[in-house]
Amino acid sequence: MAVEKERTILKKTASYEAEPGDVGRVLLLYSGGLDTSVMLKWIQDEYDAEVVALTVNLGQPGEDFEVVKGKALQLGALDCEVLDAREEFAEHYVLPGIKANALYGGGYPLFTALGRPLIAKLAVEAARKHGCDTIAHGCTGKGNDQVRIEATVAALAPELKIIAPVRGWQMGREEEVEYARRNGIPVKGGTEAPPYSIDDNIWGRSSEGGPIEDLNEPPRDDVFQLVTRPEEAPDEPELLEVEFERGRPVALNGERLGLVDLLERAGDIGCRHGVGIVDHIEDRIVGLKVRDLYEVPAAAIILTAHKELEKLVGTIHQNQFKPQVDNQWAFLVYAGLWQEPLLSDLNAYMDAVNEQVTGVITLKLYKGSVRAVARRSPNALYDPELAGFGASGGLFSQQASPGFIELWSLQSRMAYGIRNRGKAES
Repeated sequence: MAVEKERTILKKTASYEAEPGDVGRVLLLYSGGLDTSVMLKWIQDEYDAEVVALTVNLGQPGEDFEVVKGKALQLGALDCEVLDAREEFAEHYVLPGIKANALYGGGYPLFTALGRPLIAKLAVEAARKHGCDTIAHGCTGKGNDQVRIEATVAALAPELKIIAPVRGWQMGREEEVEYARRNGIPVKGGTEAPPYSIDDNIWGRSSEGGPIEDLNEPPRDDVFQLVTRPEEAPDEPELLEVEFERGRPVALNGERLGLVDLLERAGDIGCRHGVGIVDHIEDRIVGLKVRDLYEVPAAAIILTAHKELEKLVGTIHQNQFKPQVDNQWAFLVYAGLWQEPLLSDLNAYMDAVNEQVTGVITLKLYKGSVRAVARRSPNALYDPELAGFGASGGLFSQQASPGFIELWSLQSRMAYGIRNRGKAES
C-alpha cells in the first residue's frame, strides 16, 4: 500500500487535513494546468485513491474546456465535471464587489479572491454528489488561495478532508515539468517550465512569479496577453456610457445587456484601449509582500463608473464613510472570510446605499486611462441653480452663510485663541 512507501506527504497540522489512510476518493479542483495535471497522477500514486476532477468556468478567456476534460480523463480521472458558473459568479460574487467598489490595496479588484469561495462551494457540492471523502486543490503554502478554499470547505462541509499536494511535495516548477515528462503528462507550451503563474476569469487576469519577482525590472511585454499595451492602443479616444440601476450595471452605450455579456463587452473595450494594467505590490495575509501584474479592463471601467455615480447621489457623510466600509469589505474577501457574518452585514449596507445608484456615467478611454467626463442621475444631489458663481435661489439663501460660518468655526477659533495666549504676535 502507498502508506508503506517513502512519501512527501507532511504531518497534518489542521483537523481537516487528510492522512493517507483517510483518503478513498478525491474531488480534485482541476484547471488543466501543470500543477493540477501533475496532482491528478500524483494523488493516484501516493494515496492509492480514485480521483474525480472538477473544472469551473468563470469566464477564463480562450480556454477550451472540452480539451481540459479530455486531458483529465486521459490521466486517469474517473470523471471530469465541467461547470459553467459564469452567471452565478457575476451575479453573486462580482456584483457585490461592484457595489462595494472592491479594491484591495488600492489596485486589486479581487477577481481571484471572489472566484475561490464559489469554486470551493461547487467543489463541496460535487464531492458529495460523487461520493468523495476528500477535496484536493493546487494552491501553494505562500498564497491566499489556500485560505480562501480551505476556509470555505471547512465551513460548508466539516465532514470532508482536504489535501494540498503542492504545499507538501516540495517540487519546484522544473521538478514538476520533469515529473510530467516522466509520466507522460502533457504540458501547455511544451516541456519548459512556464515563465509565469497565471489565473484569470471574467473580472481579470493575474501574472506572478519568474521575471516579475525582480522589482528592479519593469514588466516584460510577454506578460500582457489580455490588454493592449497603452502605447499601441488607438490614437483616438472612445466615449463609453455605462448605465446603472440600483448599483447594477445594465447597459453600455444604451444597449441593455445581461451581466455576463456586459462584463465581457466592457472587458473587450478596455483591452482595446490599454485600460486596466496594474503593477501591484501586495500584502498577502500569510505575511509576505509580493508583486503581481493584473490586467483588469472590465473592472477598471465598471468600478470607475460606479464610484463616480455613487459620489453623485451620496451625501457628504455617505461619501466620507462608505470608502472605509468598502476597504473592510475588500479585506474580508481578500482574506478568504466569505462566511464571516460581518461580510453579510456589510452586504446589507451596500445594498441599501446602492438603492440610489441609478444613472449614466460617460467615460473617456484613451491609451490606458479611463476617466469620467459626463454624469446624469435622477437621484443626483446636485442643484444647477446653486452650482454656478453668483447663482441665486435654490435650496438655501446665500445671506445665511455668515451665521453658519461663525458657528461652524466657533470651537476652532476658541481653541486657537487659547493655544496662542501670551504669544508675541509675529
